[in-house]
Amino acid sequence: MRCPNCGESDTRVVDSRDLDEAASIRRRRECNLCATRFTTYERIESARLTVAKSDGRREEFDRAKLASGLAKALTRRPVDDSVAHKAAEEIEAALRARGLSDVPSRTIGEMAMDKLREIDQIAYIRFASVYQSYQDIEQLQREVATLLAEREEIERDESDAPVRRGGGGSGDKRYPKR
Repeated sequence: MRCPNCGESDTRVVDSRDLDEAASIRRRRECNLCATRFTTYERIESARLTVAKSDGRREEFDRAKLASGLAKALTRRPVDDSVAHKAAEEIEAALRARGLSDVPSRTIGEMAMDKLREIDQIAYIRFASVYQSYQDIEQLQREVATLLAEREEIERDESDAPVRRGGGGSGDKRYPKR
């Protein structure tokens, strides 16, 4: 690392600290020639993700673009604004975990739909209606019917589960100790 004051390449590390949950390192350095102290930051450079579009084009993966699409679907829904960015980060992490450098756009779209399905069903339908480009209202109706059936199944499973009562401690008036 060259000194920003004199250009000398002989510098030494005085202090190192992890930042961003160890995703980067902050180093204090000192020039051995002029004694100037300066700070440097080191980050791991991840392999580039390339998105293979359906028309054959290739472009670099853009997390902000994905987050923007998710945020549009979540507009005016009762979820925090940070949810779209968090979901985009999770999708990117899952893609990188696969170890591929070239990812079909279809895969990213399906992962986005899966995330939205977990987060908010209305946002999911909004995204799916654009992404799947439904040809008619019947296709959309079938998708809504699938969501309703899944919701009913979840509610049925929850109602069949045994009811767990309070601890029966002295502070719990509803369930006195026996």
